[in-house]
Amino acid sequence: MPPRKFQPHPFSYHQELDLVIENLANEGRGVARVDGWVVFVSFALPGERVRARVFRNHKNYSEADLVEVIEPSPDRVEPRCALFGQCGGCQYQHLAYDRQLEWKRSQVGELLWHMARIKHPVLPVIPSPRQYGYRSKITPHFQKPKNGEIGAIGFLRAGTRNAMVDVARCPIAMDALNAELSRAREAARAVPGTFKNGATLLMRAAANGVLTRPDETAVEDVGGVRFEFHAGDFFQNNPFILPEFVSHAVREAAASGARRLVDAYCGSGLFAISAAREFQEVIGVEISEGAVRKAAHNAEINGLTHCRFLAADAAAIFESIEGGGSETVVIIDPPRAGCSEDFLRQLFAFAPRRVVYVSCNPATQMRDLALFTEAGFNLLKVQPFDLFPQTRHLECVMTLEKSW
Repeated sequence: MPPRKFQPHPFSYHQELDLVIENLANEGRGVARVDGWVVFVSFALPGERVRARVFRNHKNYSEADLVEVIEPSPDRVEPRCALFGQCGGCQYQHLAYDRQLEWKRSQVGELLWHMARIKHPVLPVIPSPRQYGYRSKITPHFQKPKNGEIGAIGFLRAGTRNAMVDVARCPIAMDALNAELSRAREAARAVPGTFKNGATLLMRAAANGVLTRPDETAVEDVGGVRFEFHAGDFFQNNPFILPEFVSHAVREAAASGARRLVDAYCGSGLFAISAAREFQEVIGVEISEGAVRKAAHNAEINGLTHCRFLAADAAAIFESIEGGGSETVVIIDPPRAGCSEDFLRQLFAFAPRRVVYVSCNPATQMRDLALFTEAGFNLLKVQPFDLFPQTRHLECVMTLEKSW
């Protein structure tokens, strides 16, 4: 029985199709065509012949579940997790790692053209030293107990908004987190009556152990620089690639020759403090007052006296900076939504010598790039980093320079 809002064109509900997968979309889904009509098939790989079952028709494409791989790709590998395909956390465990990197690089290039209309070489993706067991933070959760029992404790089911998958062990999480996950699951299920609603469990592995309370202080060393931050706060959660990732952004900023660094969206100061010894003056801005306090503290414990951090909206960042932008390089690492229009307008008016744009969402990054180009910035370098092996996610660092 089809869902009430199911649109029956061009395929009927649960109609099965034999398809040849032509491409891989940036959400990690295989792309096939039937008489020019696009069909997205989750967990199918380019070059494969598959049987797929349609579950939704949109105005110009359809979505289908993978039923059977008839002719597998030579790049297909056996997933390490028995829940792969059910749990929504990973999209690429069935794809050989070297090919994951190639497809991610290709997808950045496609976004560069489609979103910004720029053809520019994309450097090979820097791989993670660890392909599994790399995540230093996980937040499994569960829904409101029913009949005195807690149900699934884990993550969202693939393709759903609120259905849960019970996850006893996560292969992309560090071993110490999985040990804590086992203990935390047992502890929660032993006292279901204490939870009136659902709950989220926090586990962060840091240099000072596994932390489970958001307000605990985590300690991390990145390239010889010490950082302290609240366990519940944002901090990049692949410590194995983090030194190389941060070093690249620092090198790109320092190569500008500017004497001043401004780190917008600075958080607890990761980029600002890592780069501080390359600049005469460092200014960090962050909307969270707690993060600003942590950033100032991190500067202090690293013996830095020429850094100052401001609790302000990034859109108002340049009001407190004396002098023009010709002696300034700006590092920006915005949320997944990208930069706000207000921020970009002020940034362009300030006209920094160089901008190093770090993003966990290349789609919004490339959207913003189109505006940088209009404002007279030239794209110098596009360098992706695979902070999230086995998933569709990556970080991308763009270097932009103002043309005078």
